[in-house]
Amino acid sequence: MKEPALKYNYISQEEYLEQERAATEKHEYYQGEIFAMSGASLKHNKIFSNVFGEISHQLKGKGCQPFGSDLRIHVPKNTLYTYPDISIICGDPELTDEKFDTATNPSVIIELLSKSTRNYDRIEKFSLYRDIDSLQEYIMIDSEKVHITQYLRNANDGWQLTDHKSLNNTFTIYTVQITLLLTDIYEGISFE
Repeated sequence: MKEPALKYNYISQEEYLEQERAATEKHEYYQGEIFAMSGASLKHNKIFSNVFGEISHQLKGKGCQPFGSDLRIHVPKNTLYTYPDISIICGDPELTDEKFDTATNPSVIIELLSKSTRNYDRIEKFSLYRDIDSLQEYIMIDSEKVHITQYLRNANDGWQLTDHKSLNNTFTIYTVQITLLLTDIYEGISFE
């Protein structure tokens, strides 16, 4: 009987966390592999500031809190460790250990799409995020054009898709009952 082949670049979740907590750059982890995360463009940062500011303001006193990309999210069902651009946690964060830097219970995840991350965020990452039992909404905000894709989990554990493509539109984050104007999200952004 043959022995299973060794996986040479495999790293355990414990080794990843130890290295990540000492690192100066962020890395994602999935099934024994680590992946460096790229920096963000000026448009990405402006959109992040616009969205995070609006969400923070509207969530005051509602029992839910937004977090930026410094809060690591872990998906125990599939081993993913990642840093969403924005995550909203309702109630107390469920943390993986006493280091208080990795949560497992986001209710909403928002990713800002760029040319380099668009396909990964839309397909593979969304597939991995669907393993988060607490997740009710996944929102992708394009930084290259006016386009917001919103997935809302329904009662049958399926996901309802809604696209928003006009600056004149608003959209509601139903899980936390707040409404955002696309003009506020894309304020100061030029697509020329």
